[in-house]
Amino acid sequence: MKSKHVAVLMGGFSSERPVSLSSGNSCADALEAEGYRVTRVDVARNVSSVLSELGPDVAFNALHGPFGEDGTIQGILEYLAIPYTHSGVLASALAMNKSQAKKIAKAAGVPVAESKVIDRFAVKNKHPMPAPYVVKPVAEGSSFGVVIVKEDQSHPPQIIASPEWRYGDMVMVERYVHGRELTCAVMGDVALGVCEIVPTGHSFYDYDSKYVPGGSKHEIPAKISLNIYQKIQTLALKAHQAIGCRGVSRSDFRYDDRHSENGELIWLEVNTQPGMTPTSLVPEIAAHAGHSFGELLSWMVEDASCLR
Repeated sequence: MKSKHVAVLMGGFSSERPVSLSSGNSCADALEAEGYRVTRVDVARNVSSVLSELGPDVAFNALHGPFGEDGTIQGILEYLAIPYTHSGVLASALAMNKSQAKKIAKAAGVPVAESKVIDRFAVKNKHPMPAPYVVKPVAEGSSFGVVIVKEDQSHPPQIIASPEWRYGDMVMVERYVHGRELTCAVMGDVALGVCEIVPTGHSFYDYDSKYVPGGSKHEIPAKISLNIYQKIQTLALKAHQAIGCRGVSRSDFRYDDRHSENGELIWLEVNTQPGMTPTSLVPEIAAHAGHSFGELLSWMVEDASCLR
């Protein structure tokens, strides 16, 4: 029923507000072109009363970061009984917490890198593990706060313990995995294609690589062996299902093939609210699988529910 009234939730108040506004407006434009009645909602603290008054048939969640993808807005939508897109309360909360998500993925047989969660001030005086390693906020997205510590770095990164750090006091320290950046989208119970991300002028897939046009090159399908390609699809679907994701998700991997084609394949995380901007990966991967942007979004709207 294309006459559905869809509230596109965007903006919000996390560090990823600009990305969310871009995602939300792209989605709203495409849904209008598909024939839906769309209201754009720039989410603020009064979102519950705004949605109660609006009474949409579906909430399309285009929020990113804390509040938008950690189970909070999902809980509000459950309370209001408004069907919504993407994952539910529990899966969203688990996936947003990188450490908890890794525990569940590992228990399901998905290979992960060794890591530990520590207080950020413990990083100040000595390396928390042998370099190279990566320090990540436990619950942020879009590579905010990610610090890579190289083999030859004699001291741990001082920024982590500085007053400028604004990503919480607990951080995850994870063994750095050399190799290629690969990602796989899942749509419902189907793993779509595998994409290789090649950052242009950046040492890793950081914020600018993700969202600035030309910041990275996307190879779809990834130029890897069929065996590894299918393995990534299997693992992405396994992580999606183990964590309890719904709708669309995207799993990120590192693949170290420096010494052999089989190499080391490591799952990094699942993103339950993947970007939907013109340079975003999921729309490109879906297009390669034969789903136009409008078709992908229509599928997500029709898939929306409560109790996800």
